Amino acid sequence: MKILVTGHAGFIGFHTARRLLRDGHAVVGFDVVNDYYDPAIKEARLQVLADEAAAIGADYTSIRQDLADQAAVEACFRQHEFDRVIHLAAQAGVRYSLENPRAYTRSNIDAFVNILECCRHAETPHLTYASTSSVYGANTDMPFSEHQATVHPLQFYAATKRANELMAHSYSHLFRLPTTGLRFFTVYGPWGRPDMALFIFTRNILAGEPIPVFNHGNHTRDFTFVDDIVEGVIRTAFDIAEPNPAWSSDAPDPASSSAPWRLFNIGNNTQVPLMHYIEALEKALGRKAEIDFQPLQPGDVPATYADVSELHQATGYQPRTSIDDGVSRFVDWYRDYYGITR
Repeated sequence: MKILVTGHAGFIGFHTARRLLRDGHAVVGFDVVNDYYDPAIKEARLQVLADEAAAIGADYTSIRQDLADQAAVEACFRQHEFDRVIHLAAQAGVRYSLENPRAYTRSNIDAFVNILECCRHAETPHLTYASTSSVYGANTDMPFSEHQATVHPLQFYAATKRANELMAHSYSHLFRLPTTGLRFFTVYGPWGRPDMALFIFTRNILAGEPIPVFNHGNHTRDFTFVDDIVEGVIRTAFDIAEPNPAWSSDAPDPASSSAPWRLFNIGNNTQVPLMHYIEALEKALGRKAEIDFQPLQPGDVPATYADVSELHQATGYQPRTSIDDGVSRFVDWYRDYYGITR
């Protein structure tokens, strides 16, 4: 198949594009490569994709444009006919959305409209896109289920991703465009984002500096290894969304529709205390962390926990990577990438 992967210079997009190329698909990547975090790691990811594609003779095209640029996205769809679109580009980050909300409207709203419009006119067979566990917001009824309402986001990032889910539904309803939204739960692993906890913790521990631990260490998270995420993304993309024949307007299910639209959680289906996550990192590094306990930050939630039974039933998705194994694999990559031997 020929597959558009937006955000292929980003963490999850890079791993998804890499897996698709290795599986023999033609991949068109689309990414503006902004400086929200150090562009050097994005450039390194793109170089890996180019080198591996050349080595195996894969059909790979990289487009460096802004998805919020309507003309650029339309030109991409005129040039290529896609069997699938996997939209992973977004302005990420919970705390940054408190500082620069307009970056989120451009990257997460305007860009998504361009993707929806182009998929509609191109009659793309299936659009799969990234949402987030943050849409559950103030909800504390766990494990989080797609069948729960998500009407109380706690930060603007979550609000824009919930808006994506609703925008997708309108296109699925009006134009019968099959769409699937995936709510990611705390993704980690090699080639991760430098602004995320595991990256910061590793850097500080190796430098002998304290690590900031919010909510006084009382967070729990459904930490999900990136390879497990990619497996779920690809399984979902190849399983085209269809209307739910049992859907009732008298008792509307928030996870499905009479339109070809659906939502899935994609997580590890395990609630892990943050302090256990840190212990796994200390074990992998062979060093103890100096911990700087801090209060809960604005927009943060104390706990996340994904019910992934719907995704498993639809695609056979089953996360396989333990915290100890996943953190160890991240540390191996980190040492190799930065040339750290001690």
